Amino acid sequence: MCAAKRKNTVKGNQIEGPIKPGQKVVVIEDLISTGGSSLKAVEALEAAGCDVLGIAAIFTYGLPEGKRRFEEAGVKLETLTNYDTLIEVALAEGYVTDADMETLREWKKDPAGFR
Repeated sequence: MCAAKRKNTVKGNQIEGPIKPGQKVVVIEDLISTGGSSLKAVEALEAAGCDVLGIAAIFTYGLPEGKRRFEEAGVKLETLTNYDTLIEVALAEGYVTDADMETLREWKKDPAGFR
């Protein structure tokens, strides 16, 4: 099993563990926002000779930038849940109101520029 790390280790290695050229790998993530760090892990694994099948994550915000990056990179992303499901369940359970939903949807369109 090889693992790609986003954070620098003491040796500065991005991949830990033995790898073999052609080894099939799935990158596991907890959270996907823009996809930048996850795609860097894919690049490192591919440069090391791994055959990256895709990325599996617990949660994604489903941001437009992230979707675009994954499409451009040709990397498959599968998640257990996502932002849209989260806010719909929050509405159904009474954690947010109908009025809150518009704000939550607007935030997703442009989180960096949201006011």
